[in-house]
Amino acid sequence: MLNKIIYSSLLLNGILISTLSSPSFAAAYDQQLNNNLKKANHSVSEKVITWRRHLHQYPELSNREFETAKYITKHLKAMGLEVQTGVAHTGVVAKLKGGKKGPLVALRADMDALPVTEQVDLPFASTQTSTYRGNEVGVMHACGHDNHVAILMAVAESLAKVQDDLAGDVLFVFQPAEEGAPDGEEGGAELMLKEGLFKEKPVAVFGLHVTSSLNTGQIGFREGPLMASEDSFTINVQGRQTHGSRPWNGVDPIVAASQIIMATQTISSRQVDVTKAPSVISFGAINGGVRSNIIPDSVELIGTIRTFDQTMRADIKTRLAKTAELVAESAGAKADVHIDHGYPVTVNDVKLTQKMTPTLAKVAGAENIITTDLITGAEDFSYYALETPGLFFFLGVTPQGQDAKMAASNHSPQFFADEKALQLGVDSMTQLVVDFFANEK
Repeated sequence: MLNKIIYSSLLLNGILISTLSSPSFAAAYDQQLNNNLKKANHSVSEKVITWRRHLHQYPELSNREFETAKYITKHLKAMGLEVQTGVAHTGVVAKLKGGKKGPLVALRADMDALPVTEQVDLPFASTQTSTYRGNEVGVMHACGHDNHVAILMAVAESLAKVQDDLAGDVLFVFQPAEEGAPDGEEGGAELMLKEGLFKEKPVAVFGLHVTSSLNTGQIGFREGPLMASEDSFTINVQGRQTHGSRPWNGVDPIVAASQIIMATQTISSRQVDVTKAPSVISFGAINGGVRSNIIPDSVELIGTIRTFDQTMRADIKTRLAKTAELVAESAGAKADVHIDHGYPVTVNDVKLTQKMTPTLAKVAGAENIITTDLITGAEDFSYYALETPGLFFFLGVTPQGQDAKMAASNHSPQFFADEKALQLGVDSMTQLVVDFFANEK
């Protein structure tokens, strides 16, 4: 049934694309463009692997992607593109002007690595180290952003080869700090937008992310909400210190903190409508106390809130603060709640996703298009998708024949990406651009 639906959609798109002054000429022209695009994509098939290996071997942490930015910039300038550097600290932005008048679309790749020591035996494995929060750490592209950068570099070169035939312009966005800016700094998609990235607003933005949860050759996405919002919080529970043998002479913040943890779990399970969208409140650490026989003066709780609905997101923040404050008060303590507002919900625009699904099916094969479950991880591509219709999809990188469910996940020191998946990433992104322009005629 899926094959029939997608085939019908492709036929419909073909009819729409052909409604020009000369249908037969338009169809032939589009076919020639697609043939040239395939040749261009094939011409970068070995380069994209070389670029990815270099990037993998020399990863850099968020807002410190200095050499990565230089590597990208050199490549883009060699193609004669308009290049802007230093955007949101280390970001690189380039624009390709098509030979024919049309809309502007944006393509995004994130550049930063993680404070993880690589445990994959590769000839180009990272041995890089850096300072992170005062500690010397290994640095690894454990989330696969090296693949994203290499793919977008290849996409830029491929589209440049068919530039004269493109019916629109393309904005290539190489973004720093998707994993989060260092403490006390701004960064990532939000800062790029603040600095005027979309001053000339694109009509659509596309992005991809490699994942070990899918096999090479597979592409996963869904319409509407795709990835959760993520807000971190700190709750300081203030009691009154006393000897452990006489708790009645003080106020026990440990007990109050425990009650807060339990009470807040009813927010997602009892207070918000779970049929509308799921949510989760997680506590990651409890800090307080120094000795077994001293009830401390205070306890700190830290955690995260994740939701798939913006209204629910705001509601849960309010409920969390109120619950913590009232529970602490009932125990004679005081709770100070601070919420850091993180990434919004990543939403795939429904119309754009429906329009471009036939393209992804054409490139990967309808049988390789996977409707993903809601993903509770967060992604700052969400900021772009708040500004203009967006489509974000996942590219499988677990080798065929291996069980993707058993593969080391992103952010693991054993994370491994199959290089055979890179070409599908290039083919998908370039075809999305060409087909989007064709549909806009």
